[in-house]
Amino acid sequence: MKKLPFRAQTSSGDTFDIAFPLHAETGDPVRVGQLISILLDAIDKDIAIAGETSNGDMLQAVAMTMAIRARMIHAPHRTTERLSKELLNTALEAVEAATHRPPQAGHA
Repeated sequence: MKKLPFRAQTSSGDTFDIAFPLHAETGDPVRVGQLISILLDAIDKDIAIAGETSNGDMLQAVAMTMAIRARMIHAPHRTTERLSKELLNTALEAVEAATHRPPQAGHA
């Protein structure tokens, strides 16, 4: 299975190096990585303007967005539901296995 290497850096300085397994029918891995960056950047920009948002609210909004995008696909509901759950579970497992580097603190 092909993997998409991705580095996520949080506003607090944490870094996560993730190897996302790609679905066998992935069309363009580079575009997938670009979309991840665009979505995370949009969330960061919104928080910078609107202010802090609870983690639960953020996860709920992202889940609802995924559900809407899945519904927009012209395929049977069970097919898009299964695919969405499979993709989310695979991504969650990849993030759990990611290398995590907390921000460096102190003086040299």
